[in-house]
Amino acid sequence: MAETIILDAGHGGQEPGALFQGRREADDNLRLALAVGRLLQEDGFPVLYTRTEDVYQSPYEKATIANNSGADVLISFHRNSTPEPETYSGVQTLVYQDQGLPSELAANINRALEGVGFTDNGISERPDLVVLRRTRMPAVLIETGYLNTAADNQLFDEHFDEIARAIADGIAETLKEEDLDAMEVRYQVQTGAYAARSRAEQLQRRMRAEGIPARIVEEDGLYKVRAGDFRYMENAVRLEQMLRSHGYPTFIVSR
Repeated sequence: MAETIILDAGHGGQEPGALFQGRREADDNLRLALAVGRLLQEDGFPVLYTRTEDVYQSPYEKATIANNSGADVLISFHRNSTPEPETYSGVQTLVYQDQGLPSELAANINRALEGVGFTDNGISERPDLVVLRRTRMPAVLIETGYLNTAADNQLFDEHFDEIARAIADGIAETLKEEDLDAMEVRYQVQTGAYAARSRAEQLQRRMRAEGIPARIVEEDGLYKVRAGDFRYMENAVRLEQMLRSHGYPTFIVSR
């Protein structure tokens, strides 16, 4: 089954993002997210959105929407800006860490957009960004050109359909390659293994009380408490980090 992708149009509502000569970043972000979403759906991917209208969501709300959606991957759409207009141009994709699936997505998206005419300004690690730090799935943030650079706006407007297609192709090609590599391996996070089911149930109740959907797996004569069931290792790593911050002993298992 194809991965579910959640698309985040950055900014919105009373927070328009960058502004330039009457142009609002939030509007460009939403238009592009919806166009890419339509193409990904045509390619067979289930697609969700953090917003489909001009409404405000804080970065924490966006991360929460993504985490609660059940999506496998998050793509956030933005446009860059600088204090002085006409200073820089080109596309850049931001990641929490430049490794794994986010790195592959970012490189392929940048390469595809370079083919449309953008300068490829590379991949940048931004662990300070909430939408990258707080989401529990692989995530990238695309800066699709500079809003306050006329050449980038002209490219964005005159080649909009090609830009949307390039981003959709970069995403689809990456995920299809990952599917071939993954061979249906799934990753889970284990927090305990007990001979007595009652002890496993006690841990399960504690985790569920904290909003963690734990379950019990009977295996090798033991009752094992696990959470998550992910296609990508990065998702399991993020869940493991969260569980450890709550004091749970953990390790990742695959099946």
